[in-house]
This record gives sequence, C-alpha cells and structure tokens, in this order.
Amino acid sequence: MPASPSVLLERSRLAELNELRSGPAALRLACHLGLIGAGGLLWGLQTLPLGLRLLGLVASGVGLATAFAGLHECSHRTAFSSRRVNDAVAWLLGLLSFYNATAYRRYHQWHHRYTHQPGLDPELDDPVPTSPGAYLLELSGWQWWTGKLQGYARLLWGDLSAVPYLNAEVIPQVRRSVWLQAGLYLLLAALSLIGGNGFLLRFWLLPLAVGQPFLRFVLLAEHSGCSFSADGTANTRTTLTNPVVRWLMWNMPFHAEHHLYPSLPFHALPAAHELIGPHLQHLDRGYVAVHRRLLANLPALALPAASGAA
Repeated sequence: MPASPSVLLERSRLAELNELRSGPAALRLACHLGLIGAGGLLWGLQTLPLGLRLLGLVASGVGLATAFAGLHECSHRTAFSSRRVNDAVAWLLGLLSFYNATAYRRYHQWHHRYTHQPGLDPELDDPVPTSPGAYLLELSGWQWWTGKLQGYARLLWGDLSAVPYLNAEVIPQVRRSVWLQAGLYLLLAALSLIGGNGFLLRFWLLPLAVGQPFLRFVLLAEHSGCSFSADGTANTRTTLTNPVVRWLMWNMPFHAEHHLYPSLPFHALPAAHELIGPHLQHLDRGYVAVHRRLLANLPALALPAASGAA
C-alpha cells in the first residue's frame, strides 16, 4: 500500500518548508541570466580561440534551454513570494526557452492533476521513444522543435475549444500572450536582418538547439519507466545528481518530491527529500544509470495498449 502524501511530511514541517522567500530565486535567476550572457559573450568574441568560443556556445545554450526550469518553478508561483514577480519572471524565461508561460501554466496544472495517467496527462500526448532511433531523435530535440512550432501555430490560430486545460475564459488571455511573444520574436528577427548580424540565429536559435539535448536528457528521466498510475511515489522519478545539474535545473531532479508536494518552493526540495526519499519507488543515482536502464527496456516505455487506443 503506497504511503499517503499526507503522512510523508508532518503538517508542521510542511508549513516550515512551504515558506515563500524571494532571495533564493533572485540569486538563482541572476546567476542563470549571467551564465547565458557570459556564454554568449564568449561565443561572440571572434578574437578568442575556437575552443573557448565553443565552450561559450555550450554554456549559453544550456543556460537558455534550462531557463525552462525557472519557468517551471515560477509557473507554480512558489519561486518568489510575489505572484506578479513569479508571473513576470516565468514569462521572461519562457521567452528565452521558447515556451509561452501563460499557456504552460495551465498545461502544467493538468499534468500535476493527472500525472502519468494515459488519456489524461497532456505530457503523454508527446511521442514516447520505444526504439533506439526514436530515443536518439528525442534526445536531439528535433521533436521538441517541431512540436513547439505546431503548438504555437495552434495557440495563435487554431481551435482551442477542445483543449481540456484551457477554458473559454482563459483562451483570449493565452492568445494575447502568445501573440505578444511571437511579435517579439519577429521584431528580433527583423532587427537581425536589418543589422545584418544574424543575432537571432547566432545568439538564440543556435545556442538553444545546442542546449536542448541536455534538457531532453534530464526531462526524459522524470516519468519514463514509471508507473502509469495515480500513486505519486511510483509515477515519478527522483534522480540524485551532482550540484551543477541541480543548480541548472532549479532542483527539478527532486521530481517526485515536487509532484507529491507541488506547493514546496524549489529551495525546500532537498530538505523535503531527506524525509520523502525512503518512500519513493523510483529513486536513482545519476542520469546515466537511469538512461542505461531506459535503453535496456525501451519497449516497456510504451503507453498501455488499451489507454493508448482511447
């Protein structure tokens, strides 16, 4: 019998961990933006050795891709103590990482409500890699790019009435947000063309493409190979990894803890793990070990036949 989330953390301890503080997120955000900027500066300096410039490209790209992690935390409105600051930072980080924060927050709420349950969790609408070729394609980021373009087109012009996590009241708000974001991208593209410097391609699209495989590698481990059930100790994986990855991902590797208690701020997840970790059915050391196991059991990642056909 799985442990109920209500007994994994005592109420008094949960109240302590749930305290919202802006300091940790402000520091993390400043450092994250600094990584993107410093990496971009190295990449752009033609006088530097190629190896150093490529290091800057990778650093900037990983920073841009993992800006998604900060967007994720702010979408829960737990990173900062102010709701407005959470929403503003989420929108900025979504702009950098090619997500629309307004739409993503609704999508992600549905993901938490129906975590890894076929036919209900919108994350399971994305292709599940069940062969080595599909696995490599997933890690390359190709499906993410094509899915993003299709998703933005639908949000801009498509019929959203059948999207379960968007109701008639929020659809106009989402469309305005997506149009604003698309407008900024078009403005940046126009300025790049006018300036003849290829800024959009060199300092955003190319680095983001370089950084995507790192993000895909981390995100694929969160639920793949876990139970297709409502049991939060079984349908999500926590991966124990090094401090650099935890920092880049805003502690998202403590993913089962986050799903069991989504009200916890990202900076409280390590402390929560000390109490919750022993109850988790998927607690792994290192992403390489996780992916080795996933590769050895790729067919098992497929959705259950009955649910997949629904």
